[in-house]
Amino acid sequence: MSAPSGQDRRGEAVRSGPGRVLVAVYGIFALAATSRAAVQIATRFAEAPLAYVLSAFAGVVYIVLTVALARGARRVAVAACLVELAGVLVVGTLSLADPAAFPQATVWSGYGSGYLFVPLALPVIGLLWLLRGVRRS
Repeated sequence: MSAPSGQDRRGEAVRSGPGRVLVAVYGIFALAATSRAAVQIATRFAEAPLAYVLSAFAGVVYIVLTVALARGARRVAVAACLVELAGVLVVGTLSLADPAAFPQATVWSGYGSGYLFVPLALPVIGLLWLLRGVRRS
């Protein structure tokens, strides 16, 4: 019997142990990035619109990941991790190549250096955790 629409076939496995830690960390990043972006957009949008919109986008990705991991929606979580990893790599590279385009840092600027590179490590760890589970099931 196949799992419904991308649900984890191992049931609670994604939502326990390291999976639970990922949910917690993504939840913290979802709250932090979304709140920060909302304040920046509401109060200083003209200073760095690209950076603030990218931070808001990162926050939305973190929200999607938090919910997907918490619900065991593995396919959605893998897709969101890939979007996050691409965002960190693209924005990280662009922010270093053209600093003038990013007068204010985003969550993903400098590969997440303002957040101790956690934004770069999280999607890698998330993908390893999610894909490890696929191989075992």
